[in-house]
Amino acid sequence: MGARHKARKRAVDFLFEAEARDLDPVTLATERSELSAHEETVAPVNAYTTTLVTGVAENLDRVDSVIGDHLHQWTLARLPAVDRAILRVAVWELLNATDVPPVVAVDEAVELAKQLSTDDSPSFVNGVLGQIVLVAPQVRAAAAARPASERAAVTTDDVTDTTDDDARPATSS
Repeated sequence: MGARHKARKRAVDFLFEAEARDLDPVTLATERSELSAHEETVAPVNAYTTTLVTGVAENLDRVDSVIGDHLHQWTLARLPAVDRAILRVAVWELLNATDVPPVVAVDEAVELAKQLSTDDSPSFVNGVLGQIVLVAPQVRAAAAARPASERAAVTTDDVTDTTDDDARPATSS
């Protein structure tokens, strides 16, 4: 397992825990990082984990809006919390991490869904992200064209809709 894969998993863990405990994810990651300096039993926090957690937290409305725009017959609130965290990390990477090829962000998210979530989650995550990959360049371009104060608000509503209805789970329980 590569360093970036571990960093993504840890970011998903922090986002999941922060949501479950109603904590700020950046504060949680910072506290764990500080704790790891004094406690050998606490693993150090990778810099990329911090980048992911901070990026998702600072752009949560935008990330959630992009995800929500591609959930057919679902809402973000209905998704399992772990799937929300996985999708948030992947979408942040798709929209912001220029050094991560889209296929890598999607593959890593699918792998995390296999490891951490339900049997239906990998295909669901893949379907949602497959649609988002199609609009990510336009969302990035729209964000770059806006003043910095408005960039976090850019969503897929600001670009042409090129999605289809294939990204939904096999069952809608």
